[in-house]
Amino acid sequence: MNSEKVKNYIINWLASYLEASKTKGFVIGISGGVDSAVTSALAAHTGQKLLCVEMPIHQDESQVDRAKKHIAWLKDNFSNVSSVETNLTAVFDGFSKVVEHSENKELDFLSLANTRARLRMTTLYHYAQINSYLVLGTGNKVEDFGVGFYTKYGDGGVDLSPIADLVKTEVFALAKELDVIKEIQNAAPTDGLWGDERTDEDQIGASYPELEWAMRISEKANIDFTSFTTREQEVFQIYTRLNTINQHKMEPIPVCEIPQEFK
Repeated sequence: MNSEKVKNYIINWLASYLEASKTKGFVIGISGGVDSAVTSALAAHTGQKLLCVEMPIHQDESQVDRAKKHIAWLKDNFSNVSSVETNLTAVFDGFSKVVEHSENKELDFLSLANTRARLRMTTLYHYAQINSYLVLGTGNKVEDFGVGFYTKYGDGGVDLSPIADLVKTEVFALAKELDVIKEIQNAAPTDGLWGDERTDEDQIGASYPELEWAMRISEKANIDFTSFTTREQEVFQIYTRLNTINQHKMEPIPVCEIPQEFK
């Protein structure tokens, strides 16, 4: 990948999209991870207004620290960047107290993890509405179109997706090109929805380079499964299973079309 050309292409794409939309700037949630760091840096390079929002919910301190350092770096280098912290911990705790809970602790925990992402989406759209901004998505290609590793109507609820055609290794290459702080470049990817240090690989069972390999293989017309190592078989099964069960995230919402003669 030609990182410099990709960087400039996305910056120009963002600027053109904003101009055509007749809106006034961008808003993005900053998590302390590489995807939001790269996306926000690209948006900052447009010279247009960029609001970075911190939205901690019982957040691991290392993630909070990286997010704050990245925002400070952006503001030191770009005069068009502003920031706001909206701590959603009390909102999340209040929500958790008033809803019913499942006896299945695993499902209950997962539901509340996704609730975190949906509260953050709601917060970003609040700031977008009052400022006439667009909400920037931070999903990459493997997450958005490979394994569906995002929350529907959470971090999947955005106005535009600047890096969704880049796999994770390409996002890391852009991070280097953009000179994103080393703490973020060196951090293991995590969705930050659990309040601890578990990584994406811990949750998925495969690394992003492995998932990228599986995604490329899955696009081939004829797959020689006999050539796979034991680990490759495991990874391909993980990828295929997640790609299948998460199609509801990747496909348009089904519409029940009523026959004309019934109307």
